[in-house]
Amino acid sequence: MTTKQLTALALFIAVGTAQAGEKEELLKLRNTTANLINELVKQGVLSEKVAQDMIKRAETDAETQVAEQAAKPEAQKPEPGEVRVPYVPKFVKDEIRQQVRMELREEVVGDVMQKAKAEKWGTPDALPEWVNRIKISGDMRLRSQNDFMANDNITRQDLINNSTLYRNYQAINNAGGFFQTPFQNQFLNTDKDRQRFRERLRLAIDAKITDSVKAGIRLATGNFPDPVSTNQSLGNNGAQYQFNLDRAYLQYDAVDDEGFKWFTIAGGRIANPWYVGGGEFSAGSEMVWDTDLSFEGFAATTRKSLGSSSNQPNKHDKSRQVYATVGGFPLDETQLSAGAKWLVGGQVGLDWGFNNQDALKVGVAYYDYLNIRARPNTGQSFGNCFANTPESNLSVPGFLQSGNSLTEICNNNLLDKNGIPVTGSAHQPGLFGLASDFNIINANLSYDMARFAPYHVIFGADFAKNVGFDVKNLPVDNNYQTDLPSGQRPTKVRDETNAWQVRVDFGWPKVDNSGEWNVFTQYKYVERDAVLDGFTDSDFHLGGTNAKGWVIGTNYGLMKNVWFTGRWLSTDVITGPKFGIDTLQLDLNAKF
Repeated sequence: MTTKQLTALALFIAVGTAQAGEKEELLKLRNTTANLINELVKQGVLSEKVAQDMIKRAETDAETQVAEQAAKPEAQKPEPGEVRVPYVPKFVKDEIRQQVRMELREEVVGDVMQKAKAEKWGTPDALPEWVNRIKISGDMRLRSQNDFMANDNITRQDLINNSTLYRNYQAINNAGGFFQTPFQNQFLNTDKDRQRFRERLRLAIDAKITDSVKAGIRLATGNFPDPVSTNQSLGNNGAQYQFNLDRAYLQYDAVDDEGFKWFTIAGGRIANPWYVGGGEFSAGSEMVWDTDLSFEGFAATTRKSLGSSSNQPNKHDKSRQVYATVGGFPLDETQLSAGAKWLVGGQVGLDWGFNNQDALKVGVAYYDYLNIRARPNTGQSFGNCFANTPESNLSVPGFLQSGNSLTEICNNNLLDKNGIPVTGSAHQPGLFGLASDFNIINANLSYDMARFAPYHVIFGADFAKNVGFDVKNLPVDNNYQTDLPSGQRPTKVRDETNAWQVRVDFGWPKVDNSGEWNVFTQYKYVERDAVLDGFTDSDFHLGGTNAKGWVIGTNYGLMKNVWFTGRWLSTDVITGPKFGIDTLQLDLNAKF
């Protein structure tokens, strides 16, 4: 018999012995082995004597194994149905070992990872616990801006000849009077094109104090006292930029058991609490509030869910709610005056999400400015800025852009002790303030149509009306009209108190990733005293009111969190000599 045949025979016998505990397998093995031995005898491989000896030796070994097994303690006997294998080949052991290893690996790794996460293995847990409650974020924008003045604009020489037209009132107030202002700053630029490179950097830190309370601060570039722009123009002879505290606040959020935030209150220097239709360059309106404006004071919002959604019947549908916001914001406070300037307001709104993923948002607000009207000097030295009363000085606006009706608070004429102009003393305009009060009704809405998803079509509209307009017969310095003969001034100030805007956006609602895009267009019409010019859009007509025109633009994602924005703004004045401006803005934006 060859070695290979003997090996095969031994394997059959070994396997048969391994399964001797099962009667059927034993009978099958016995018959198979007997047939195999008989076949080998027939082929002359084995002699009958050798075959009989092999069978006899196998039976003797089997009887010995059975006797030894019976002699073992009762505890060692196999349970019913248990199969014991006295010998397992090496290749079977290797296969079993590999299979067990693969089955256990995933479970063991999962347990280890879960324990590592819970115990923070490999994490710098030596850092203080408060580090995990701090979030740092920010954004940066690089801008190229070109301002093109219309060819038929009133010229600077025309402004000099008629010194009441398009004065730069902020520069005049800063200098203390018209003739104290440097010549190049006395009037707005109406005929010189301008190109600038600008930069904006904002860095925010949010800290979770408890599950309901957080604190936040944000630093931003910008120039004091401009509240509506955080842009820094490049070209300062290498001087460092200003980095100001743009926000600093505490906020409390009340959340119910279903995770619905039903109440929020915040105080300090906070973000705009009013709904304006969307974000910066994305479906929002800057007709009343510039997007860079932060608010100093307190605001609270309460929300009410309008039922559960069909997909989550036991959860609040956050896309369907009504809300109400109230806020109070001091604008200028001093110990020398009990009539501090304030802004108080309230807004109610509706968010309604449809089953087809469309969304309607509506907000109606009322804003009341307190004690912001100019208070002309009525003291013994009437009109003299050098003898101004505290109330007169405090009525000077902290910041002006352009457009609102203004009146003289005082002038810089030389007066005698009786308040009478000295002989030959020319009229020298001094400080200026707002001629009217401002009580503004504002309605804002947007409709987001998602049927072309991932592309959205968003329609927006904004309307504002100053119902508090009243100049109380004050002489208005910039009360010019183009329908009067040259050199004549109107005797009555017209009621120009309406503002409105319509807008359409198409594309991705928000551009965050490479290849995402949207385009937008809007038309805006803002009359002279419809809104406070110091807080409205700082880009449209280079800031302020008494302006109308178109805006078109696009956002395009270059890579994740990096995108390009381009805008073209074409504007003109509503009332007054020709003053048109076209502005091209090209932005590279990044956030982190």
